[in-house]
Amino acid sequence: MSNLSPFGRKAPSLPSLPEGDVLGTYTSYLEAQGVVDRLAKADFEVAKLTIVGNDLKTVERVTGKLTWGRAALAGAASGAWLGLFIGLVFFIFSSTGTASLAFVGAAVLIGAGFGVVFGIATYAINRRSRDFTSTHQVLAANYQIIIDPQLTAKAQQTLQQHPAA
Repeated sequence: MSNLSPFGRKAPSLPSLPEGDVLGTYTSYLEAQGVVDRLAKADFEVAKLTIVGNDLKTVERVTGKLTWGRAALAGAASGAWLGLFIGLVFFIFSSTGTASLAFVGAAVLIGAGFGVVFGIATYAINRRSRDFTSTHQVLAANYQIIIDPQLTAKAQQTLQQHPAA
């Protein structure tokens, strides 16, 4: 039984760390991505490359204080999106001609209303245990490009012939 992805390529066996030579170590993902992009533009076989992030850290950036109003607004926004989705599905797949854009608008308003209720209820339950909003990121201390040992010299030569812009 093969392990094919939906696009017909063989998916990597998980979980395993890639093996090979380190082509380079970079302080940001964009630097590592730029090197791979340079190799791709030079028609290098980039399917044999892997970008590995090392020393992962979770960074939570506090964006503000959570209030009743913010909880209600966030709930309304997420409920409106859900209402829009459901309204559009009914509008598109309606077998009768009675469905209209007013139906979609009503679904958005109903979804926003339910979202407000759930947003406020969630805030009331979690209040005092988490009174702030934040975003999460996973960052690496450095990024390494791992390559098949047979292609290391060719990759280094290609990078020398195609310098960064």
